[in-house]
Amino acid sequence: MNAEFVNLTAENIGSEHLSCIIRSRKPHKGVEAKRQWLSERIKEGHVFRKLNVKAQVFIEYAPLETAWVPIVGDNYYYLYCLWVSGSYKGQGYGRALMEYCLADAKEKGKSGVCMLGAKKQKSWLSDQSFAKKFGFETVDATENGYELLALSFDGTTPKFAQNVKTPKIENRELTIYYDMQCPYVCRSVDMAKEYCKINDVPISLIQIDTLQKAKELPCVFNNWGVFYKGEFQTVNLLDEAALKRILNK
Repeated sequence: MNAEFVNLTAENIGSEHLSCIIRSRKPHKGVEAKRQWLSERIKEGHVFRKLNVKAQVFIEYAPLETAWVPIVGDNYYYLYCLWVSGSYKGQGYGRALMEYCLADAKEKGKSGVCMLGAKKQKSWLSDQSFAKKFGFETVDATENGYELLALSFDGTTPKFAQNVKTPKIENRELTIYYDMQCPYVCRSVDMAKEYCKINDVPISLIQIDTLQKAKELPCVFNNWGVFYKGEFQTVNLLDEAALKRILNK
């Protein structure tokens, strides 16, 4: 196992490859939006650690107090993403990244680490069965099947903000909340805009651009949340087929 990892810093973020998107040779506006978003978050203790290759092998986490998610708790880390893809699977990289995060949390005196999960694994969320091997357990849940997983070091646990427990909004048109934490978000936003324009579908796109807005969201959130007819639909990024399925409900 090539165990050479790199942490993004204020000094290297402009030159390092963002391993969460690897299939673009041309300038990619999602990557640059992510880079700008990260440059601000790093100042707040956000960690992006990656294998030093052009591959999707990385972990991303932040202090819960400054993590852009509607989760409340004291002295936790929030784990946004842990991905190992392609030929790098099964070589111990995922374990090395998770162990780094847990060791970092303990070294900094954190109470634990938490992450978003679900009763049924969602395609845009990190592998919760893998996390459970390290002792993560469900500590809170919403009525629509999303779960908050946590590994507690001291017996305390975080929880979802009350505003996400029954996710409904007054606006009945297609409504998407998003931030720039994931470089694939731009692609999904552009697709939704174009599809709705062509098909004359009303749409509200709401960019979450402050920590306060993120903490006050009406739904669980990792970087994306979709409502239709006032009802929460998914945290999964959308392609056209997925968007059509929602609109046909």
